[in-house]
Amino acid sequence: MPILVRAAEREDVPALVRLRLANAERHVQLDPAIYRVPDVEAVRRHFEEVLAAEPKVLILVAEVVGEVVGMVEVVLLTDPPDHQILAPRRAAEIHTVVLDGHRGEGVGAALLMAAEKAAAERGVLIIYAGIFAPNKEAVRFYSSAGFGPRGTLLSKEQDPPSAG
Repeated sequence: MPILVRAAEREDVPALVRLRLANAERHVQLDPAIYRVPDVEAVRRHFEEVLAAEPKVLILVAEVVGEVVGMVEVVLLTDPPDHQILAPRRAAEIHTVVLDGHRGEGVGAALLMAAEKAAAERGVLIIYAGIFAPNKEAVRFYSSAGFGPRGTLLSKEQDPPSAG
């Protein structure tokens, strides 16, 4: 069945909200200490603001038989400031979501290919896909598209400051 990938429009906001919430529920199952299901109204406002603003976030959607079944967000990052040691190279983060009933049908691959093209048209040279919980499916998906490790991200959880 044909997959249509296109830029998201304001009329897509309800579908984008549905995708974000479905993705959140899936991630909460992976690791409830890291992920949460956000407030529906906050998600709606976010997508309305993003689609109305000068694009720092590109959102593409995938339609199958007229239904939005996936999305990809490409978050354009700013170049490192002049005082930092990183070489300035235009970069972006990518977040891909496909509804459960449509995984394995090429929707994610179509979204990723369109996102890479859109990012390249904006001068993006590096795309990051952050995976913060043991998510073998996401690692397999991005790895099959040519993504690989780049450095190491270390973190440390701290106790909140005591009231005093």
